Amino acid sequence: MNDRLARATLTAIAEPGDTLMGRLIHAAGPTGALEAVRTTQPPEELTTNRQELKRLITRLESWRIKLSACDPAADLAIAERLNIRLVCPGEPEWPTTLDDLHHDRPYALWIRGSGDLRYTCLRSVAVVGSRAASAYGIRVASELASELAEQGWAVISGGAMGIDAAAHRGALAVDGPTVAVFANGVDVPYPACNDGLFTEMAARSLLVSESPPGVHPTRLRFLVRNRVIAALSRGTVVVEAARRSGALGTASWARKLGRVLMAVPGPVHSIASVGCHRLIREDATLVTCPAEVIEAVGRIGADLAPEPAAPVLPRDKLDQTTRAVLEAIPARGPTGPAQIAAKAGVDLPTVNGKLGLLSAAGFVERAPGGWRLTKTAKSRQ
Repeated sequence: MNDRLARATLTAIAEPGDTLMGRLIHAAGPTGALEAVRTTQPPEELTTNRQELKRLITRLESWRIKLSACDPAADLAIAERLNIRLVCPGEPEWPTTLDDLHHDRPYALWIRGSGDLRYTCLRSVAVVGSRAASAYGIRVASELASELAEQGWAVISGGAMGIDAAAHRGALAVDGPTVAVFANGVDVPYPACNDGLFTEMAARSLLVSESPPGVHPTRLRFLVRNRVIAALSRGTVVVEAARRSGALGTASWARKLGRVLMAVPGPVHSIASVGCHRLIREDATLVTCPAEVIEAVGRIGADLAPEPAAPVLPRDKLDQTTRAVLEAIPARGPTGPAQIAAKAGVDLPTVNGKLGLLSAAGFVERAPGGWRLTKTAKSRQ
């Protein structure tokens, strides 16, 4: 059996992210690991600790039982029929960032879609958050994703309801790249309400899973796939997360892997933003717009976010002398040109000329006893 077929088999018999299987593959290679499963005999280098040896033999026996019902050739045939491909470590499409997971690295990936996963993830950001998202969270996720995609950044998420789906749709809306990492086979639409989204992604972007076609999700697989989302991207943005949100698991993996961790603040009384606020208090970078995200994950000194500009008021466009004349007019009641000239430090002919200009612009008006500010000008102060 070659290594590809062995890896396809291992994805079918071992749960994703099983560190013991990762260590077994590292020690014996994929074909050696599969032989150890068949014989329930672990490699010698993994038998130094008695307690660990006992755990490994128990796991080998469990995998051996599953092996009897496994048909990797059929999985690969089904995959080919559905335009799903198997990508293994060391192959051109394999994202090398996944190697940072060491023994937690996927045994292989099943991919559906026309894009190249490795190339797509070179400039990528994970956008994650709560399934029970608020209207605020949905809007922020969608806007972040669409603007990031327009700037050439791929958006990675988990395909779930709420923030995940909003992020994928935001990227697709501008024909940008997006990647969904599944906790089930890439041919299984879960959640079913996102079936249309997944169909569109399969045609225009990428669906990724550690499990073979036909596999349904479990709670553990949702938690474990978060490490892949974090590892594929340069940084993770948590848009909205409650205290026990699964998105915080992705944030934890981003920290472990040395990726940039970012969080979007929300209303202080919002339960849906409690997790984000906790991340910000700890060590996450607060972000409010795509430019700040790109600054955090982009090239140092080259992708800086612009400083927020103060609003430009109509009086800001006035020249210095005209502004001095305007500011010499009291907020209440009229005043004469001579008093205005004395207060502004300008001669009377100049004041008369400037008052005419200010009147034409709607700042001042004639009144009994001189000039006064208009109601509009008062509201602009």
